[in-house]
Amino acid sequence: MLQTQHHSINYLEIPVRELDKTKTFFNQVFGWEFVDYGPDYSCFVDVGITGGFFVSDKSFTTGAGCPLIVIYSQTLEASQANVVQAGGKICKAIFSFPGGRRFHFLDPNGNEYAVWSE
Repeated sequence: MLQTQHHSINYLEIPVRELDKTKTFFNQVFGWEFVDYGPDYSCFVDVGITGGFFVSDKSFTTGAGCPLIVIYSQTLEASQANVVQAGGKICKAIFSFPGGRRFHFLDPNGNEYAVWSE
């Protein structure tokens, strides 16, 4: 049985406009796998936290005051190239911060994420 820590964040639900396009993007860029639960919901698994994409006309960015989902990469430049190749848009180029470097991108839905590395 899976043990979860009391009061820990253990699931994310993310709005997307186009579910199939989103799944293709995250599979191509990060190798994510999915389990579908109907035509409007798909769960991503084994990515550090479990969560799902649900169909919505909403999107999120830090400029709108939304939380930032940050993904780890051992090869930051390769991850950035994969984002662009799969149709994502870089909205903040690679920059340094205390503890590492990162970039921000918009997925095909206009949702903002970041990718970081040491």
